[in-house]
Amino acid sequence: MTITVGPSGAAGRIAAPPSKSSMQRAVACALLAEGESILRAPSLCADSLAALSVAEALGARITREPGVVRIEGAPGRLLAGEGGGLSLSCGESGLCIRMFAPIAALRPAATTLLAEGSLARRAVGMVAAPLEALGARCATEGDLPPVRVRGPLRGGRVVVDGSSSSQFLTGLLLALPMTGEDSVVEARGLSSRGYVDLTLATMRAFGIEVERDDRPGAGGAIAFAIAGGRRYRPADFRVEGDWSGAAFLLVAGAVAGGPAGTSGEGTVAVEGLDPRSAQPDRAIVDALRESGASVALAGAAVSAGPPAGGAALRAFSFDARDCPDLFPPLVALAARCEGVSRVRGVGRLRGKESDRAAVLAREFGKLGIAVEVSGDEMTIRGGRPRGGAVDARGDHRIAMAAAVAALAGSGPVEIGGAECVAKSWPSFFEDLARISHPASMY
Repeated sequence: MTITVGPSGAAGRIAAPPSKSSMQRAVACALLAEGESILRAPSLCADSLAALSVAEALGARITREPGVVRIEGAPGRLLAGEGGGLSLSCGESGLCIRMFAPIAALRPAATTLLAEGSLARRAVGMVAAPLEALGARCATEGDLPPVRVRGPLRGGRVVVDGSSSSQFLTGLLLALPMTGEDSVVEARGLSSRGYVDLTLATMRAFGIEVERDDRPGAGGAIAFAIAGGRRYRPADFRVEGDWSGAAFLLVAGAVAGGPAGTSGEGTVAVEGLDPRSAQPDRAIVDALRESGASVALAGAAVSAGPPAGGAALRAFSFDARDCPDLFPPLVALAARCEGVSRVRGVGRLRGKESDRAAVLAREFGKLGIAVEVSGDEMTIRGGRPRGGAVDARGDHRIAMAAAVAALAGSGPVEIGGAECVAKSWPSFFEDLARISHPASMY
């Protein structure tokens, strides 16, 4: 599917999309809880639907109603390995396959976690050694999916490399309370710590506490102490608004703010965001402020607009090592800033839906924006994006970044493969059109 986005102003109020990160963690906790959990304001994007499908295959009973998902947990069936050998699709969700590997390893039966699309090319080998150290069997295809596991998983002490992703650590933290032994997980080189905090907060909502020691131990490891023999409690849980998605809307306000495309002080206000959220991507607020954008926080709403007094956006420097999903909206922001912006943490872009650094450079280059990578740093020379045709390369965040850049550009931008936004935000283009004045998507 190709969608064309033309230059437009951006202003108005809009609800943040629900967070697939919060949703998938809540689905896993609800699966492990005895009784019915209620997930309110759920995410129903492709990644979240994959998590619901896996949970259902592992024994949960799931009912979808308007604005609500009800999940009857199945810890007994899971621990008993009911259903025998299972093959479960995780779609294209990296979190789903890495998180559910330890949970599936609780079963004394074989489980194969399958990948589709870009996930088939993303590394999952980090799951094998820790699971085997804890008594489970685990195999991958040369560090790639599928992941084959067989339990039962037991507790104990284990070391996890968290430098490339915290998603497998999330799965271990979720699964280990269900074993009969206490555990200590040492996470070395831990990245995206905010997502681990989100995991711990979600577990807490379902009755499980994990003790975390942030004092670095051997090899700089952070230790997590997990009591075994615990049981999750069902919860009435509200899924958080998604800071990752909201970042694109806020950048749209900064680069294209002003009623009907004028240089006025129009802003985009995104509602339903928790300013105290553990989601790392709330750091978009810091980047916007450094660029000179007008930013305001009022309760659960965050608004962004162009600099006060008609000033131009200015180049910024930002460390995205703990929030790599911000690279695409940051590039869209930097494309409209005067000067050269610098974003650190390029190494974290390896293993995403695309070779994201290379794709950002290639596709924004087609719009006249020079994006270069040197070592762990990306530089973006700002200006004004021109019209052209880009290819999202199957990466939802590339499609979104190109659309936002087009709002502040000089001509229409054709986005090929635009349907990939369904991975995280199926209604992205409709929602972007709601804050575009005049609407210029076709």
